[in-house]
Amino acid sequence: MIRALGNKVPKIAESSFVSEAAYVLGDVVIGERCAAYPGAVIRADFGPIRIGNDVLIEDNVVLHGDPKGLDIGNSVTLGHGAVVNSRRIGNNVLIGMNATILHESEIGDRCIIAAGAVVGEGMIVPDGSFVAGVPGRIRGKATEAQLWWVERDPEVHKWLLQLIEQYKKDGL
Repeated sequence: MIRALGNKVPKIAESSFVSEAAYVLGDVVIGERCAAYPGAVIRADFGPIRIGNDVLIEDNVVLHGDPKGLDIGNSVTLGHGAVVNSRRIGNNVLIGMNATILHESEIGDRCIIAAGAVVGEGMIVPDGSFVAGVPGRIRGKATEAQLWWVERDPEVHKWLLQLIEQYKKDGL
């Protein structure tokens, strides 16, 4: 469901897919070739949410920004059940399944946030970091094997684009 809030109407690129079972509200911009799968909630009622290109918002992800807004870069994967209420997610980032990213935090480029991790309020995660644990701590540099998930292997990327087109074609 895509809903305006007052005069704030979501803007979604034609090449993107938003499931009929997702909820997108308010001052939201979704870039090219993105997908928001069933159960995703993108709620921009306090502040704007800007989503770049090639972003995968998997099932049951919650995105909710603060009055300063939430900016999500390009080639980001938000794993199933992740909750993101932060300020910024950089480019080429994986937020693992059921991870929680709290208020005023910022995730740099080419970062991996492990499944189930909790990135604390106001935490600044430098480019190239691997974060795991509760509370989340920087455990070192993200490895090339971990970054495979966000580098968008050409064959995988082609498959993802075909999947988005199939969902749209089938009216899902």
